[in-house]
Amino acid sequence: MSYILRIENNRSKTERIAYPYNIPSIFHLEKFVFRKPVTFIVGENGTGKSTFIEAIAVQAGFNPEGGSRNFNFSTKNSHSALFEDIKLVRGTRRFKDGYFLRAESFYNVASEVDQLYEGDRGRLERAYGGSLHECSHGESFLALLHNRLSGTGLYIFDEPESALSVSSQLNMMVRIKELVNQESQFIIATHSPVLLAYPDAEIYQVTQAGLQRVAYEDTDQFRLTKLFINSYQRILDELEL
Repeated sequence: MSYILRIENNRSKTERIAYPYNIPSIFHLEKFVFRKPVTFIVGENGTGKSTFIEAIAVQAGFNPEGGSRNFNFSTKNSHSALFEDIKLVRGTRRFKDGYFLRAESFYNVASEVDQLYEGDRGRLERAYGGSLHECSHGESFLALLHNRLSGTGLYIFDEPESALSVSSQLNMMVRIKELVNQESQFIIATHSPVLLAYPDAEIYQVTQAGLQRVAYEDTDQFRLTKLFINSYQRILDELEL
């Protein structure tokens, strides 16, 4: 199920001057097509994957700092104007649920959730399993996944693995599968070689020339992790550690 079929950049290349178009991958962004229910975006820090993910979320109606489309709080305006340039080409069906999980501002989302449900602990527990601030960082991510997300949804995640152990990432993969079976679409920016192994997902590497589809085994995340595990002592010696 794809609620967003593709993305088109309406700004001409001659007008791509200021930030975020100083990022090569964003400068070369013309059209991006979603072919699978789960799409991963990977790349080094600063290559534009979070900028890309964020623009999709904002254009889809989500709060730039995260949350559902009903969230309208703001603690710091840090998102780029890329969302103003892109067009989302949508499918015939509309998603009923949706969430933008942005790891770096999730604390602010948790605070907003507490404020929204203040005085109604029962509703808070039904929606999120309780206060997200009463969990560890990783537990709060899993609580969101298992309690708040209900399926038939568009879910956009930016580096969700940042708070999760390996076993919790495996837990997350199982939950993603459950939600995909309930006609959901996921767009995820990640550094995790674990999450990237999700079966039948499409992976796009952010490069100087734009976003290019890549096989799991060809991602830097897989190759470098495998190299380190198989040769960690030699690598540590070369780093003089």
